[in-house]
Amino acid sequence: MPSVITIDGPAASGKSSIARLVAKQLGYTFVGTGNMYRAFTWAVLNRGIDPGDAAAVVAVLPSIVFECPVSDGQTHVRLDGHDLTADQLNSDAVNAAVSLVARVPEVRTRLVADQRALIRLGSLVMEGRDIGSVVFPDSPFKIYIDASEEVRASRRRAQGQADNLAERDRIDKARKSSPLVVPDGATLIDNSAITLDEAVQLVLQALNERGLKS
Repeated sequence: MPSVITIDGPAASGKSSIARLVAKQLGYTFVGTGNMYRAFTWAVLNRGIDPGDAAAVVAVLPSIVFECPVSDGQTHVRLDGHDLTADQLNSDAVNAAVSLVARVPEVRTRLVADQRALIRLGSLVMEGRDIGSVVFPDSPFKIYIDASEEVRASRRRAQGQADNLAERDRIDKARKSSPLVVPDGATLIDNSAITLDEAVQLVLQALNERGLKS
């Protein structure tokens, strides 16, 4: 059976970079679920919909065609037949609205189903905010990456992005549907003051201790 490694954590904790390298070392497919929510958010904004209007967001869901083709060992986002660029997915407008769209229960239900279906690709390293708690709660290979708010904000500035991490954290942790939590049984890794390589090695060590056969 394919294995699923779940890597959760708040925005700018470094989980995407860590998960991508872990997947590469193990030969698994990397899935960044954050970009899936960003793609939906971009679609909402592109259609002129207020991201804070949950009813309007739900109404547009059936019209959005969403795909996750794989290339170079990772899934990519294709929306309505078009590949979205990193600039589109990480724009300030998307950064400001993504938590509002992602808290809508119907959006999460749709994307959780899409994410679970990706198991057809084989073994996965999937990162997000509810992967170990909701999407694949039975996985024995759960990691939670955290970092201080100050470090995360500094990383965002270095990326040239401006979003209110404290507000995103508040929304992500307070939402009724699939809130951001440390999944039961997850190994917690503080990524505030270690290098990317050190973080990757800590993840691989934790997975090895949990019995993952690479």
